[in-house]
Parts: sequence; C-alpha cells; structure tokens
Amino acid sequence: MERNSVFDSVTMNALTSALDGLAARQRAIANNIANVNTPGYQAQRVSFEDALAASVKNGSGEVAPTTKVSLDPTRLDGNNVNLDTETLSNIDTVLRFQFASNAASAQFNYVRAAMR
Repeated sequence: MERNSVFDSVTMNALTSALDGLAARQRAIANNIANVNTPGYQAQRVSFEDALAASVKNGSGEVAPTTKVSLDPTRLDGNNVNLDTETLSNIDTVLRFQFASNAASAQFNYVRAAMR
C-alpha cells in the first residue's frame, strides 16, 4: 500500500486506532448498561491497547479493536453486567478519549502551521 497522505504517520495511525477503539468501548459500555436487567445478557469488553502498542512498535500504528464476552461471574439470571464496573470503565474511557482527541488535534495544528 502506497502512503500519500500528509496525515499517514505512525502517530496519526495510532491516534486514529485509539479513538476508534475507545469509541467501540463506549458503545459496548452503553450496550452493557442498557442490558443490565436483561436475563442471560453477557457484558462485552473491548480491547485494543496491547495490539496497538505492538503495532506502533512494528511501525504501523494501525489496529482494529476486538470485542469479547466478559468472563465476569454471572448473577442467578445469567447476566454479568456490573453497573459499578461499567461506570468506572466509562469514566476511564471518556478521559482517554479526550486525551487522544486533544493529541490528534495538536497533530492537525502542527500540520496547519507547517502549511502556512
């Protein structure tokens, strides 16, 4: 694949991958919370950080998030959503998303300044 974009760098690829992964995690958390009382529902967990670190180390920065079923213990109704866990995960995810968004914005500002 030939790279022609000004924004195609390991840093921008990693930031884009991180934002995509964090957005997927936010969707999974929202689904988990929406199904907190659904019998048999198994919470979803999104991961991408380890794969992203490996991808950056290999010089790409591109990775897709993976979603798996949580292995947390289930209640009697077969549901394993823990509202406290979901709330803390959401706070962590929002903060990480804000950090990554700010970093991506800074990268765009550097390019804009260089183009002037």
